Amino acid sequence: MGCCNRRCGLIAGAVFGAVVAILGGILIPLGNSVIEGTVKKEAVIEPGTTAYDNWVSTGGIVYRQFWFFDVQNAQEVIQNGASPMVVEKGPYTYRTRYLAKENITFHPNQTVSFLLPLGAIFEPSMSVGSDEDKVTTLNLAVAGAYSLIPEVLHGVLENRIKSSNSSLFQKRTVNELLWGYIDPMLKDNVGLFAPYNGTYDGYYNVYTGKEDISKVGTIDLWQGHRSLRFWNDTYCDMINGTDASSFAPFVDKKKPLYFFSSDICRSVSAGFEESMDLKGIEVYRYTLQPNTLASPMENPDNQCYCKNFKTTRNCTLAGVLDVSVCKGGQPVYISLPHFLHGSPYLREDVRGLNPSEEHHATFLDVEPTTGFTLRFAKRIQANMLYGPSKVITVLKKVKDYTIFPIVWLNETAALDDETADMFKKELIFRIEMLDIIQKALIGTGVCIFILCLISYCVVRRSDNRKIV
Repeated sequence: MGCCNRRCGLIAGAVFGAVVAILGGILIPLGNSVIEGTVKKEAVIEPGTTAYDNWVSTGGIVYRQFWFFDVQNAQEVIQNGASPMVVEKGPYTYRTRYLAKENITFHPNQTVSFLLPLGAIFEPSMSVGSDEDKVTTLNLAVAGAYSLIPEVLHGVLENRIKSSNSSLFQKRTVNELLWGYIDPMLKDNVGLFAPYNGTYDGYYNVYTGKEDISKVGTIDLWQGHRSLRFWNDTYCDMINGTDASSFAPFVDKKKPLYFFSSDICRSVSAGFEESMDLKGIEVYRYTLQPNTLASPMENPDNQCYCKNFKTTRNCTLAGVLDVSVCKGGQPVYISLPHFLHGSPYLREDVRGLNPSEEHHATFLDVEPTTGFTLRFAKRIQANMLYGPSKVITVLKKVKDYTIFPIVWLNETAALDDETADMFKKELIFRIEMLDIIQKALIGTGVCIFILCLISYCVVRRSDNRKIV
């Protein structure tokens, strides 16, 4: 009777262990289902969710750092046709995106519209000097008028340049160049970002993800349209993806992420580069696809962005996007800083440039479970065009069309320690605890099962020997 009890007890123990292991196994899909359901619920943009609380507020602090290209040989360029020599000057840092979204309105088709107010506050402690520091750079008015005014009227422009005592280059303060000044030739406000403070980006209309979480944050309309009105081409005028602040949860690193940037008047995509640790949180680093600004010769999809065969050398120019079509005709060209990934002659026409992947590439660090962007650096360069003229004195020595770098900016933000701790507590800790419980149950159950099974075999063999 005692032997039978021992055997029954060991069998019961083995069964118990098997049940515990099976329970741990069942918890894996069940736990994953619970996590997935919770994330999908909290990722919806509607009052009461984590996504909405982050989305509706100003969120983390966003900075724009500016580096200007200070011309060292302005007179040599004008008098002898020398290539401009520049020295980088910066950063001059401003706090931006400190204003919450306005006019938030939910619509029956599961979208929400809003305006994004723009503003900039100078941060002296994060700058190399005052925003009253002066920089020698291209004369924005002269360069703009050169491209906008037909060549047959260059004589009129020559008179305006002389009468206003203007030249190809000018010395202006950082504040003036960025936010505006009254130009003596145009008698109007001129600036790289003028007007800025008190203006808005949008309207944006984005999907809330209520009915389809894969669409959350995806832009449905921008300024009332589902496509752009700049490029006169179906492909180039597409508005794809989100605004890059977040993406649909459960990010698949095998697929690119798409987002729209009003700064460059187009949609772009980013590809997975590597997994990284950000304050104890795993993030996926995404960088711009290598062919984003490639010439149409290398990337035929970019053909519709080429509008000027003369200045792009029959559309063979790489690394630069002509955005004059969305900047009122002004000869503005967007590139990566220091013409990173650009045609070599861009850095030959302007000396002193040193592109670097580390310092000049754009990246996004995305938390893969929620799709939230926890750190980013959007780095772009603003350039303007000038070229030769037989009539305009300050351009008579210029040999060829030159895309001149004026300033490059790094718009950046990163997860702070407090938010990182909250994020880990609310999501990462729960996932890790569930994983530990699952593994503990499986491990404990398997151990109990094996020990009881071995013990049963030993007892049975011992009992058989006694019988013999």
